[in-house]
Amino acid sequence: MIEIEDGATPLEFDEIKGLIPTHITTKGELDALELENIARASAWMKTIKSDKILNTGFICRLHKKMFGDVWKWAGKYRKTEKNIGIRYVDIPVEVHKLCDEATGWLEFDAYPPDEFAVRFHHRLVFLHPFSNGNGRHARLIADLILEKIFNKEPFSWGKVNLAKTGDVRAMYIKALKKADNYDYEALLNFVRS
Repeated sequence: MIEIEDGATPLEFDEIKGLIPTHITTKGELDALELENIARASAWMKTIKSDKILNTGFICRLHKKMFGDVWKWAGKYRKTEKNIGIRYVDIPVEVHKLCDEATGWLEFDAYPPDEFAVRFHHRLVFLHPFSNGNGRHARLIADLILEKIFNKEPFSWGKVNLAKTGDVRAMYIKALKKADNYDYEALLNFVRS
């Protein structure tokens, strides 16, 4: 059994059974394999055009690229309730709404680039559409939005691996919780720290 880090989304038994490599027995081995898969996804992202990002198909495709060699359920919306996120039955509609709203934000120049990316990132994390990897996935999409749509530098995200437990991750989670109440200031400050 693989132990899950504090603050990470716990996996159900059926989700753990979706692990593709059979040799993984520790969280460290899983992290290393996921990191390799994410590195390949990052290379693929360089080919993405700006008009391909703000849609549900891309959101699922990126998750699949990030975790498809690790989890059978990669790129598919979760089918279980979690300790965070919305009800799983509402995910397809809410992710579609987010993409439509973001397209409107872009069309009407509603937010400066950093705030646009932060709001999209926060909402995607809040929805929590996948069984796991939601934070890493939403951070990559936020960076893609900045780079491809706004031609801006990606966020620094506290300059640490936020998948690991620690003080910086705690600051990130605290900032996300403030954003749950429409206070984005802490998250805006964090992403460029």
